[in-house]
Amino acid sequence: MTLRRAARAALAAAVVGVLAATAAPSTAARPHDAGTAPAPGAEVYEAEDGELVGVTVDATAPGYSGTGYVSGFDAAEDQVTVTVPDSPGGLYELSVGYRAPYGQKNAQLELNGEGMGEITLPESTEFGTVPAGRVLLEPGANTVTVRSGWGWYEIDSVTLAPAPERPPHQVTGEPVDPLATPEARSLLRYLTDNYGETILSGQQDMAGIQWLEDNLGVTPAVAGLDMMDYSPSRVERGTVGVDVDHALDWDARGGITTFAWHWNAPSGLIDEPGREWWRGFYTDATTFDVAAALADPASADYRLLLRDIDAIAEQLLRLQDAGVPVLWRPLHEAEGGWFWWGAKGPGPAIELYRLMYDRMTRHHGLHNLIWVWNSVSPEWYPGDDVVDVVSADSYPSAGDHGPVSATYDKLVSLCQDTRVVALTEVGPIPDPDLLEAYQADWSWFVTWSGEFLTDGVWNSREHLEHVYGHPRVTTLDELEDVKHYGT
Repeated sequence: MTLRRAARAALAAAVVGVLAATAAPSTAARPHDAGTAPAPGAEVYEAEDGELVGVTVDATAPGYSGTGYVSGFDAAEDQVTVTVPDSPGGLYELSVGYRAPYGQKNAQLELNGEGMGEITLPESTEFGTVPAGRVLLEPGANTVTVRSGWGWYEIDSVTLAPAPERPPHQVTGEPVDPLATPEARSLLRYLTDNYGETILSGQQDMAGIQWLEDNLGVTPAVAGLDMMDYSPSRVERGTVGVDVDHALDWDARGGITTFAWHWNAPSGLIDEPGREWWRGFYTDATTFDVAAALADPASADYRLLLRDIDAIAEQLLRLQDAGVPVLWRPLHEAEGGWFWWGAKGPGPAIELYRLMYDRMTRHHGLHNLIWVWNSVSPEWYPGDDVVDVVSADSYPSAGDHGPVSATYDKLVSLCQDTRVVALTEVGPIPDPDLLEAYQADWSWFVTWSGEFLTDGVWNSREHLEHVYGHPRVTTLDELEDVKHYGT
């Protein structure tokens, strides 16, 4: 890290600390009169008093605060906006009172008309409160908007409380694999030492990296690659994986490699229009039952799970033999349920992840992997003994460059702040200025490929130039020797 970066980070932290310490919430809001009492200094703004677009005030379901709640979120433009008057400005913790009787939903947030990303509203037949991250209020009037997103939920209130200064991180940088290779240890140590100071730039697939080099003259520090075409059920249909070769070339350039695995189901591919064999990682494109396979180690499907893991281990061993450390992110987005490995709930997903960890480390002797978990909910977490990094993927609306602070805070809590936290897939890239202001210390980001990078809508050229020219953002030319860091 350069001295300029250190000074900038220290200044941002000092400014935010002063704002948070001196800010006081508006006294215009009414106190919360139902449910759990707000935190000290918090103020509650009732949704039914806000500006409504496409939604209505209801009072049918019991347990709400104030005089009612807002319902009817069933179209993309539906929203409620509450006004926070006469704020002194500063950093606040935001939470949303809600009810989601029709299953888990996502909602879009805006602050003063600017996107702030998504929040997840867990299924609940009763009114409750969900943390929604931090918001940096301006002096004077501010607006907070909840926009439909997935819809079919009810909004009761918005609560703001002065945000405390974030304590120092407790990350040690010790890998969970006691036999981790020197290169893997070095990379994790580098990530740990720079955590909270800088953010590594990343791009999915080599075509995206080439586009950045050709159009902006910049090269990200992290290459996002995929084991997808090494899946046996794809290989037997003619696919030829090339990303391990790309990883070897990228390592020779001094870059960091992260791998996901769009794991084509081992069997049960439906292979009909809309559910073709090459979409076999999706739940709706396969009849493969991961829970049933794991429940019977003598079954053919269990043996196929091992066959597939072994096939990918063979590719990862090529990288280990070449001294390449890998940020390994298997079973990504499991809690979403749209991939077959998460379709049967957290139990089978955790069991499969732990089976993979054991098979790869103990059976295959793979020790060049930094294990990256990619779900936010505590009930999906496989355990501190098999996770080096916790992470999330973020796809808010096009042009929403908010800090994704609500998700960041959840991941910090998930591991009691003992793990590096990463933003492993993004559509719009968060604004690095907001990351500093919100103390959302993402270790790296990886922008997804195709239109997310190139269409000028998800990320405008001006924004890409801002990100890649930011002193907080590390590019390939600024990257240290991560394989021999500190030695």
